[in-house]
Amino acid sequence: MPRITGQALPRVIGQALPRVIGQWALALAIGLWTLLLFAAPRLIFPVGAFICHQRPERSFFFHGQQLPVCARCTGLYAGAALAVPAALIAAVALAPSRARRVLIAAALPTAITWTLEFAGVMPFSNVSRFIAALPLGFTAAWLVFALFRAPSTEHPAPSTQHPMV
Repeated sequence: MPRITGQALPRVIGQALPRVIGQWALALAIGLWTLLLFAAPRLIFPVGAFICHQRPERSFFFHGQQLPVCARCTGLYAGAALAVPAALIAAVALAPSRARRVLIAAALPTAITWTLEFAGVMPFSNVSRFIAALPLGFTAAWLVFALFRAPSTEHPAPSTQHPMV
């Protein structure tokens, strides 16, 4: 592991700090959104209309209130929220081709249930939709957090030494 000299320390901190702040801001946003889905569904119901069909028969009800998103969307957000603690500690960047394969594999349960339902082959319960969406939400959040840990692609600061002319 390379040693960080006293002169390089501010640059290293300056590069790492935005990533750490970004990770924690994203973690807070995911946690707050997921909490509000259950704690204040009436308050955020209008926001849910922008991202979900909100069909009552496809949504969970909590204390008599319809959640602002359907069961499948709730599974996506719950999966993301479940990923946060582990991703903050252990998420590592994957090669783009591997990340795509992992994301496709995680999307399969959602894609299969959606396709079978859309084709009229098989109906699914809200619990099934929720469970099928958990892997996709978890994996998507994990991969986004991993981007924060990926090595910087920024160019190093130019040298302060002047070439001899």
